Amino acid sequence: MDRDDHGPRVRVPGQRAPQQQSADGADLRFSVLGPVRAWRDGEALPSGSPQQRALLTALLLRDGRTATASELIDAIWGEEPPSQALAAVRTYASRLRKVLDPQTLVSAAGGYAIRTRNDALDLTIAQELVAGAEKARAGGDRAQARGLFSKALGLWDGETLASVPGPYAENQRTRLEEWRLQLTETRLDLDLEVGCHAEAVSELTALTAAHPLRERLRELLMIALYRSGRQAEALAVYADTRRLLADELGVDPRPELSQLQQRILQADEELARPADEPAPAPAPLRPAQLPATVPDFTGRASFVRELGDRLATAEGSVMAVSALAGIGGVGKTTLAVHVAHQARQHFPDGQLYVDLQGAGARAAEPETVLGAFLRALGTADSAIPDSLDERAALYRSTLDGRRILVLLDNAHDAAQIRPLLPGTAGCAALVTSRVRMVDLAGAHLVDLDVMSPEEALQLFTRIVGEERIDSEREAALDVVAACGFLPLAIRIAASRLAARRTWTVSVLAAKLADERRRLDELQAGDLAVKATFELGYGQLEPAQARAFRLLGLADGPDISLTAAAALLNLEAHVAEDLLEALVDTSLLESAAPGRYRYHDLVRLYARSCAERDEQDPEERELALSRLLDFYLATAAGVYALERPGDR
Repeated sequence: MDRDDHGPRVRVPGQRAPQQQSADGADLRFSVLGPVRAWRDGEALPSGSPQQRALLTALLLRDGRTATASELIDAIWGEEPPSQALAAVRTYASRLRKVLDPQTLVSAAGGYAIRTRNDALDLTIAQELVAGAEKARAGGDRAQARGLFSKALGLWDGETLASVPGPYAENQRTRLEEWRLQLTETRLDLDLEVGCHAEAVSELTALTAAHPLRERLRELLMIALYRSGRQAEALAVYADTRRLLADELGVDPRPELSQLQQRILQADEELARPADEPAPAPAPLRPAQLPATVPDFTGRASFVRELGDRLATAEGSVMAVSALAGIGGVGKTTLAVHVAHQARQHFPDGQLYVDLQGAGARAAEPETVLGAFLRALGTADSAIPDSLDERAALYRSTLDGRRILVLLDNAHDAAQIRPLLPGTAGCAALVTSRVRMVDLAGAHLVDLDVMSPEEALQLFTRIVGEERIDSEREAALDVVAACGFLPLAIRIAASRLAARRTWTVSVLAAKLADERRRLDELQAGDLAVKATFELGYGQLEPAQARAFRLLGLADGPDISLTAAAALLNLEAHVAEDLLEALVDTSLLESAAPGRYRYHDLVRLYARSCAERDEQDPEERELALSRLLDFYLATAAGVYALERPGDR
């Protein structure tokens, strides 16, 4: 990388796309690692007075965020601003806007911001290079890391923020100069690791003279001298350091420095050899987080085949994402876990799993999940960044080149899972949710319905045992039908029967025949159909919840949009929006365009909600009266068409 009079020009692999260019498409660039300067298409731009440069500095170092006028006044003058400070800030901003352009320096929310390309500032380029260097070093590529650190340091052109006044610039100057020194130490450490100790001696000698109390520099100088065959000089550096620390601070050298002196005195052969061979990278962790698959998994053959084929495509050049949607209790998690276990051989680098708790009141935060995933993949806590965007970027980088399956269970919406998706081919994601994720780009959407009667009876039989079912097959069919062929309900009913050896299947069928008691009967331990529906109902907005419970009052296999609008006393388009929202949350089904229906158990739950939550009992009667009026009017209209004039 070279710096010349036209400003830094660097291309960093994997760099983010530009946010914005100046209005005329010109290439604007800025530098703060030295004098604060600006260029347009390689031509230097006037930066104005020192205070104007201080304003430009404060805006450039905010990464595009808006700085208020009061923040800028504090940055330029501190606690004793002049009486006309606000007017001066506006004047400086106006002058800078003329030099740059109105789309680069913008006014926003009572302050100012600089909006430009992400690679237009030399500090941003340095940060990208350092990130690449650290990644290369962690991967054992010392030569590449050393080169990238050198390029980053090469962006400095003298003292950081040279001649820029104000307390903000002074604080940032101290911070960035300390960072520069840390990078220099790291690069010198790499010099020694790759055997460039002789070349490092002169630079380290100058740096220790400039920073006499910095023990790390003196440690590196001792190693460089020792490896250059200058053992006595290396020991002299230690003696000088010990004397200086005692005189200036009254302390001894840190233990690492004392241990280094002893190793030099003992002519340690290991110390004399640079680590010119990259240390073997630790074997990456292979997470295996999938929950156990249920031993009595039954049916769903077409879905298993469809999802398995989809996951197999991740071996090519795509990143496969499949999203399963369906009513609570329909078996989304069970199916996803079963398919994931069958596909494990396609993902030898591991499988990640998380319950996103999307149906509950407090869905999991993506940044929390990313932190857990990164730790499972071997990332140290200290290396996990704070922000969501940075965690997501590190997560995608960590998965690059690996074949990992990610199971995101019980998602709230597409926004929650987008940061959790791998970014490269070879990986795959399975998502389960009660919401149909039509806004998840590129996802293979699967709508999971209840079981067929045959599959339902097979599941019931596998849990209860064939000997108890064979003699009461008709009663068993009545039980699974009363369960609405919903896997969770069938599992609960079968588990209750299996735990009660004195019950017959007919006894259970009789208990489930009472619709008013059916939901209460379908619970066992911590499993309950009603509780599953309650989670979805609790997420609804008030208007949606009202529509959900009132629609449950209507009898019949389904209801038309116009009939529903009459029952709810709403315009048809308003009613349609509510009903489609319920369809999206899997609490309602759309049998055909303009027609809607409940699952049998959901209808029972909706009616119980109407009895429990509808504040005015008369509203239930009014809703049914409106529906009856609609049906009578419709019948009268049809009769009039069939027999005109017959009253």
